[in-house]
This record gives sequence, structure tokens and C-alpha cells, in this order.
Amino acid sequence: MPVRKAVVTWTGGRDGSGEVRLGSGTPSLRYTWASRFEEEAGSNPEELLAGALASCFAMALASRLTRNNAPPRTLTASAEATVEKVEGDWAITGIALRLRGDVPGMSLADLTPHAEAAKAGCPVSRALKAIPIDLVVEG
Repeated sequence: MPVRKAVVTWTGGRDGSGEVRLGSGTPSLRYTWASRFEEEAGSNPEELLAGALASCFAMALASRLTRNNAPPRTLTASAEATVEKVEGDWAITGIALRLRGDVPGMSLADLTPHAEAAKAGCPVSRALKAIPIDLVVEG
């Protein structure tokens, strides 16, 4: 059973900065308060969460379609996590997940139930059950 790792080092107080190092050895990601809650360049936990959801969903959908004899040419999934103050504290209040798929011989109407099932079943979606995830499938 695989175990995935990440290590974060935060330096300083609220106005400090952090570095996320992923266990896969990919380049580290820098983040700060301003890159998280304002518009400063850098990463943030919500962006990483959105990326994790989009990548998990796309892989689950590709697998599902292949098992149903409809392997996709391409699947482009994007996710946007909304962060807002709720009762004085920051919270992720929802994630908008979008899919654009090129699946030979499959209509948008046929693709949508597969996409909904992949969204419901991928491990990251299942871990995020406390957050509403809205899916839009585009042609």
C-alpha cells in the first residue's frame, strides 16, 4: 500500500513563508499569507487541494471509461477551491470541478454519468465529503 508524503517548513510568524516539499522529489513550492489570502505569487494549500482533486478525478474517469470500452483521447479537468471567512475563520466553502473531454463515440449526455461516478468515487473526492463539489461537464 503506497504512502504519499509531504514536508512543510514554515519560517517566521504570520508574515513569514513556507515551503512545501513533496515526497516525489518535484520542485518545492513556496507559499505565504499573501499568496494564500491575497494575490501574491506563490502556492497555497487550497491550490494544492484543487490540483489533487482534479488529477484524482481525471485519472478515475480515464480508468472508468477505459473499463467501459471508451478510452478517452484527452480529459482536461480543472478545479477551483473557494476560500471565505465563515464565522470569523477561513474555510473552504466549495470546489468547482470542470471537465472537458474528448472521448471518441461518446456524447456529452453519455459522458456525464461516468464523470459523476468518477467524482463520487475518487479517493480525494471521498476524503473531501465535507465540502460541496460541483461538477460541470463541457463539450
